[in-house]
Amino acid sequence: MEYLLVDGYNIINAWKDVFNLRTDPLEECREKLLAMLSNYEGYKKVKIIVVFDAHLVSGGKEKVENYDNIIIVYTGENQTADNYIERFVYKYSNENIIRVVTSDYLEQSIVLRNGGARMTPRELRKEIDDARKNMRKDSQAKQHNTRNTVMSNIKPEIVEILEKLRRDSLEA
Repeated sequence: MEYLLVDGYNIINAWKDVFNLRTDPLEECREKLLAMLSNYEGYKKVKIIVVFDAHLVSGGKEKVENYDNIIIVYTGENQTADNYIERFVYKYSNENIIRVVTSDYLEQSIVLRNGGARMTPRELRKEIDDARKNMRKDSQAKQHNTRNTVMSNIKPEIVEILEKLRRDSLEA
């Protein structure tokens, strides 16, 4: 199986042209990120786990939720997203392909050392943009191929007769 682990707050902070933490509530930024990743997941068919730090929440317990086909992890008290990601990569990289999205160089090094692959926020953004363009092209091609015209619903013999009538009227 292929996993994409995303350090959620790291991405929100890295994509300044998408998320504005000065004006947008954090909850809205999270929802927007999850919506983008959900569309990407639907196209790429990769298992996505988004990890959000909650290590500063006093008494907080690790919480796992689902958003469409994405798994969301809120870390517990005294556990960072990096801790969770490192542990996941160490535990599952022998049997799975695991890519980790973070701009944290130290985290990228640890992931590589433990058998995972690193991806920068910029690389993920390009993949999401490319997937969006491809989805649009696929959708347009599908619409073009499945046009529901009047002529597409008429029996071929009748189309021939109508075409003959049209040609005859042009000659007259």
